Amino acid sequence: MGIRLIKISALYFVLGVGLGMFMSISHGFQLKSVHAHVNLLGWTALTLAGIIYHLFPEAAASRLGKIHFWLHNIGLPVMLLSLSFYVYGHEQAETFIAIGATITALGIVLFAVNIWKNVKA
Repeated sequence: MGIRLIKISALYFVLGVGLGMFMSISHGFQLKSVHAHVNLLGWTALTLAGIIYHLFPEAAASRLGKIHFWLHNIGLPVMLLSLSFYVYGHEQAETFIAIGATITALGIVLFAVNIWKNVKA
């Protein structure tokens, strides 16, 4: 589980850097909120979760760990894609931003519960 999260986070890192380069080259920074969320919730958060799960395999093997993995990796792409559409004027995407964000946030809450429950010295 930990290694899978780290590998997925590397994809988000490439996406975040690519998006940052695109915005810089084009001098169009409309997607800066998407860029920030890709890097924070995709690259950074998933890398750290992957390291924690690698160091504490009982947390990774738990039901909470598995649910966190799927909620985070389903909700985040929905939120990012919807936010991209919203930024470019598709106001109907706002509902999907909320759905994706809620799914991601629920996954993060379950991650925190998992840490408190299954990470021990």
